[in-house]
Amino acid sequence: MTIEFAPFFSWTILSVLGALALVLAALALFRRVRGAFVRTLALAAVLLALANPTLMQENRDPLSTVVPIIVDRSQSQDAGDRRRQTDEAVAQLKERFSHFPNIETRFVDAADDRNSDTPATRLFTALRAAVSDVPPARIGGAVFVTDGEIHDLPGINGDLGFTAPINSLITGQPNEYDRRIEVVRAPRFGIVGEEQELTLRVVDDGRVPPAGQGSAQVTVKMNGEQVATFQAAPGAETPFSFTVPHAGSNIMEFSVADLAGEVSTSNNRAVHVIDGIRQNLRVLLVSGEPHAGERAWRNLLKSDASVDLVHFTILRPPEKQDGTPINELSLIAFPTRELFVEKIKDFDLIIFDRYKHRGVLPILYYDYIAQYVQNGGALLIAAGPEHAGEDSIASTPLEQVLPAEPTGTMHEAGFYPHLSEVGQKHPVTRGLAGTGPTPPQWGRWFRTVDVGTPKGETVMDGDGNRPLLVLNRVGQGRVAMLLSDQGWLWARGYEGGGPHVDLYRRIAHWLMKEPELEEEALTARASGRTLEATRQTIGDAPGPATVTYPSGRVETIPMVAAGPGQYKFERPMEETGLFQVKNGDFTTLVHVGAVDAPEFKAMVSTEDTLRPYAQKTHGLIARVADGSSVSVPDILPVRGEVRVNDPDRIAIRLTSETVLRGVDSMPLFAGFAGLAILLLAVASMWWREGR
Repeated sequence: MTIEFAPFFSWTILSVLGALALVLAALALFRRVRGAFVRTLALAAVLLALANPTLMQENRDPLSTVVPIIVDRSQSQDAGDRRRQTDEAVAQLKERFSHFPNIETRFVDAADDRNSDTPATRLFTALRAAVSDVPPARIGGAVFVTDGEIHDLPGINGDLGFTAPINSLITGQPNEYDRRIEVVRAPRFGIVGEEQELTLRVVDDGRVPPAGQGSAQVTVKMNGEQVATFQAAPGAETPFSFTVPHAGSNIMEFSVADLAGEVSTSNNRAVHVIDGIRQNLRVLLVSGEPHAGERAWRNLLKSDASVDLVHFTILRPPEKQDGTPINELSLIAFPTRELFVEKIKDFDLIIFDRYKHRGVLPILYYDYIAQYVQNGGALLIAAGPEHAGEDSIASTPLEQVLPAEPTGTMHEAGFYPHLSEVGQKHPVTRGLAGTGPTPPQWGRWFRTVDVGTPKGETVMDGDGNRPLLVLNRVGQGRVAMLLSDQGWLWARGYEGGGPHVDLYRRIAHWLMKEPELEEEALTARASGRTLEATRQTIGDAPGPATVTYPSGRVETIPMVAAGPGQYKFERPMEETGLFQVKNGDFTTLVHVGAVDAPEFKAMVSTEDTLRPYAQKTHGLIARVADGSSVSVPDILPVRGEVRVNDPDRIAIRLTSETVLRGVDSMPLFAGFAGLAILLLAVASMWWREGR
């Protein structure tokens, strides 16, 4: 209750009137005028009435004490039984705080940021957001329910925005331990066939029991196939040497043997993707005779800086006898033994362009070429009329790897090359420019080699749906047959030409086993936190994909058609880490999110991270689980500053803040009371003077 003034005149005027009254009162007292004291009291009453004193009384209500409770919902809480412990602890906290109506709790679930590909536990960020609209004096404390793995810790002496206790309830079990593997250093690119080296490390977190101590077994897989197994000492950097098997993406998977009783096995695997680069592909092009289409192949291969081309054209076959002495010829002798015996394995691709057997190559050499293909080599036959004649290479031991046998006749008629049903799905021919209309927007060809029923896949047809381009796998190698020698018409732009560069390049790359041209393949990639998987097939719809999450959860996701021979799915993922995607017999791995995300670097629950904050603010830190049972400490409301730590109770500082609801005012000189006081003062003055 207070007294406030609302004067009828300004304080300046009242001050002047007060000064005059004081002078008059002083003169009256000095001269000892009768009734001077009463006059002084009367003047004071009049001045007080002009000052209009008012009695004020505020009506206030106490404000509640705000207590933010930050609940850790990050992925590390999925380990073991922590999720259940967290839910039970939160339920018990709600019940305990319900007995204190003057305490306002704010429960906040702090989960991973779904827009970030680097998941981390950010509890202090969630705490600041929860109390951003609350004055510091009203915050009674904070409670964390977490496993202790927090990645946005402020400095111990940092400004938290309030001075109330920080209490932490730790999930998980004491003495937890975990084993994980990480790639320390690794190249992003490597030359195919050359040795590369990376460094990995096995890390043991927590107190590993004696039975699990010692070296750990590491298994290495390259593109899904196991390539090595070795022992690694935990904590030490271990080098590993490997060879890049093929061009394009190569997925290396490192897994460490599970440790009995460890917290989580989701971080027992690590993935590294290395892009293979071919260094100077070696291609052998043998042209049986000069012809118009010879330069189409040569120009294509010479335009690629990564191709080392060896090209021979047979200009003087053995049967040609014109009497010119050998030592006077300007031609280079064909080094058949060097090419097809000594160095045949050095070539990535051999092309026979309108080549026929005329004794240039010994018959045994064709068998060498067949073995080269079966052992992983690549062979392309660009056939013309010679393939239907008596000297066809189909009549040599090479026929054992050829996908089509000629009938001995040529079909000569104008036609538009077009894709077969399989060719519309096959990556070698799918999507070639001009394939949309019927007939395709390509120039015509005018002859093809008639063959019997081919092996493998016929991806392009000619006149009357005769096979035009046949692809086949033989042993570990591959063979392609182009049953016409008129692809050069497209290169010359005849009738608008056609996509000869794309077609020839795709054929060559498929023969050299480029991964993106595999007709049956499953690939997956991550874009941020979105998982994209693609199934490439020339068969029927492959059905749904099975996705195994880092937490072990398995989900079946349908794959929808995205074009001929392509089926895809795209799904934003709540979790981050190493995912396994499986479809039929095909399996691939993909890492969603950053490989070195903080959330997976340590999975062992700990009290050490939050203990300094509890000690500084006189809060509590305790584990909620004792075996399978879960319990939380009692609540201790404290008025004023919390000065000591209570090891058994959650201390909450109660606020003294209030809110103003209204004000009652009563003027002291208003109404009958003020009038009575003034009349009494004047009457007393008259009475005294009348004596």
